[in-house]
Amino acid sequence: MTKSDCHLPSGPYETRYRAFLETITQLRPSLHRYCTRMTGSIMDGEDVVQEALFEAYRKLDQFEDGRPLKPWLFRIAHNRSIDFLRARGVRIEAETAAAGPDRVEPAKHPALGLGRALEHLVINLPPKERSCVLLKDVFDYSLEETAELVDSTVGGVKAALNRGRAKLAEPPAPPAPRRSENPEIARIMNLYVERFNRRDWDGVRELISADARLTVADKFTGKLAETSYFGNYERLPLVWKLTTGEVDGEPVVIIMERGANTWTPYSMIRMTVVGGHVDRIVDYVHCPWIISTAASVTVDAPS
Repeated sequence: MTKSDCHLPSGPYETRYRAFLETITQLRPSLHRYCTRMTGSIMDGEDVVQEALFEAYRKLDQFEDGRPLKPWLFRIAHNRSIDFLRARGVRIEAETAAAGPDRVEPAKHPALGLGRALEHLVINLPPKERSCVLLKDVFDYSLEETAELVDSTVGGVKAALNRGRAKLAEPPAPPAPRRSENPEIARIMNLYVERFNRRDWDGVRELISADARLTVADKFTGKLAETSYFGNYERLPLVWKLTTGEVDGEPVVIIMERGANTWTPYSMIRMTVVGGHVDRIVDYVHCPWIISTAASVTVDAPS
């Protein structure tokens, strides 16, 4: 779970909560995969999943016994993804461009049987088409189930699938250019990595604003100054070092794990720089599974 105050309750709801925890353990990789494709970022996808699971946890006492948990959790994750897109200002523009009647258009396009390569292309679709293609062609929900999850009709889902499949069948667009690098952010990130690898914690703190916020995904959200964040890194049960790089085109700090003969990407750290200081850190060290979902990982040479 994402919040430290989530504890297994006792009493009449204990069985329901245990079933919930078992379900999310099995379902979480699929939820992350879905939210990642909806948001276009493995890190945003993980953030959305955590918020969705926390919302589900809070509402679990309202859940009717006997109903399946999986579609309910997917519905919450879907709604959270749409909220994310709305807040980012993408949803209105994209859905306006894709607006059309809830009917099946004459041309028929077969299900694509999306593999991982094509799956990454759904980010180019408007949100409704994106979600329908993912739920129907990737996660194998029925038309009726997909319609319920996206709050549409079967006809609306068919129309969205038809449009989405047609677009995916077209020649792919050229890859997006790498995001322009802000020299100041690059300088701060490089200094952060250099000092972090030396365990120069005082030097790292010089780079961080006094009221910087820290999120350690799945563990903690609050003020960095009130945590033992750096000491926790020294106690990690793996041999690690940091380097800079990009994940899906976004500059990040990458946590590298030492293997038998080489270093491999383990997870990542996202940071925001304001006024020459790190203002926010989001650390995914406890979510190593998310890096395998990335379309691309570029690692700068570790020092």
